[in-house]
Amino acid sequence: MPVPRITIGRTVLLVIDVQERLISTIHNHDALVDRCSLLVEGCAQLEVPILVTEQYTRGLGKTVAKIASALPKSALVFEKTQFSAFTPEVRGEIARLGASTILVCGIEAHVCVLQSVLDACASGIQPFHMTDAISAGQADQIAPAFVRMERAGSIPSGALSSLYEMMGSCEHPAFRAMLPIAKGIVAASP
Repeated sequence: MPVPRITIGRTVLLVIDVQERLISTIHNHDALVDRCSLLVEGCAQLEVPILVTEQYTRGLGKTVAKIASALPKSALVFEKTQFSAFTPEVRGEIARLGASTILVCGIEAHVCVLQSVLDACASGIQPFHMTDAISAGQADQIAPAFVRMERAGSIPSGALSSLYEMMGSCEHPAFRAMLPIAKGIVAASP
């Protein structure tokens, strides 16, 4: 059986609902925002497509400034009201890109992130949930959500590991540009 791998050309980063009016209620929110923004920067360097969802922006606001400012012009932002980020529009974009793998980060672990991962698995897309870039308002909900994701077929990974896996070698053209991002991820560790 082949081992699922994270590769450029088949992977999309999905940033779920890291929004202005919700973030202050999230466990370790500063570290979460740092880690998500560094993932965005790294994926932008590697030219990995980035999709962002925002849940009910009228009530929860837009994506936090640190992440929004790191987004490349090619990133697409989708507003939603359902919990899962796997809306018809997001599914359509993943299909258009020909992606078979998604890196998932954001909030909340036990609601929107979990339902998105379950929908990805059910759709035949291989999710990798970034355990260091996912959180929730109730810290005790995170671990059970990770267990459920993994049992459904998602693979736990970390932001830095995922970026290095996509590069594959220090000879990758983005390697030197990635070093400050990698150092930022290490500095942002809780």
